[in-house]
Amino acid sequence: MTKITQPHDRFLKALLSDPDKAGTLLREQLPKEVTELLSSEPPELVDGSFIDGEFREHLTDRLFRVKSREGKAAYIYTLVEHKSYNDEWVAFQLLRYMVRIWERLIQKKMQKLPPIVPLVVYHGAREWKVPNHFSALIEADESLLPHLLDFSFAVTDLGRVEDDALSEDTRLRAALMAMKYAFQGAEGVVVFPQIGKGTQGDPDFAKLVLRYLIQTYRGMTMADVQAYAEEAFPGEAEEYASLFAREMMSKGRQEGRQEGEAALLLRQLHRCFGELPAWVEEKIQNSGVEQIEVWTDRVFDGESLESVFK
Repeated sequence: MTKITQPHDRFLKALLSDPDKAGTLLREQLPKEVTELLSSEPPELVDGSFIDGEFREHLTDRLFRVKSREGKAAYIYTLVEHKSYNDEWVAFQLLRYMVRIWERLIQKKMQKLPPIVPLVVYHGAREWKVPNHFSALIEADESLLPHLLDFSFAVTDLGRVEDDALSEDTRLRAALMAMKYAFQGAEGVVVFPQIGKGTQGDPDFAKLVLRYLIQTYRGMTMADVQAYAEEAFPGEAEEYASLFAREMMSKGRQEGRQEGEAALLLRQLHRCFGELPAWVEEKIQNSGVEQIEVWTDRVFDGESLESVFK
């Protein structure tokens, strides 16, 4: 099984493990025509055994079964996928996931397939510009389109949403703010106290968010940790700031290694393929050391950029 190495993936997975927060996110971010069909009950996380092999770590705890208010479908499945860069092939990736889910349901002798509604949560620095329908990937005469497979997916571009509008739930809003500003540089550090204040009253959740901030925000200092802790842990800020000091030192060493591996990969790619499109550097900078090493091993055997990053 492939491990989830990205702190962004781990954070969203942990966040959506709470049925109440997951339910709020789905009802606030899915299209209105979908949410009107959902019951008020919290969504049910689909068990990890439901998805096999290479897909398990991508989907576990981010595939939900939601009861519908009425109608033929007893459940509506919602697939939540996280992106930190503009991925032009996301619709194809979603299709693969959806087909795998339906295959598993067919094995369970279901007579009809349930609807699956995909939601992409994006928090990259650049605006999301990838079309949100599958047919955009197909080069065909327009007259053929009615006869071809197509589906659309919802996209939440956190960077284009005002902070107060991210969620009506205070803690979910704090978590989404942490993700929103992860690639905004110094601008993100400024909102640390606001994020910390949103986590007040739930120390475990506050520690989860702080750990994510430490892992993902470049240039973060102990003063930034202190500013967050003073809002998140009133009266205990010094204790919690000291607790996370070791993680700050570890993060500094990891960042140095990541920067070195990223620079090496970019040099090799430029040597083999010439001028690189913007998405390549963005994808590399948003990835961990283990993933960068995998791509580096593929460079000289790859026939194209796409084959390196497949």
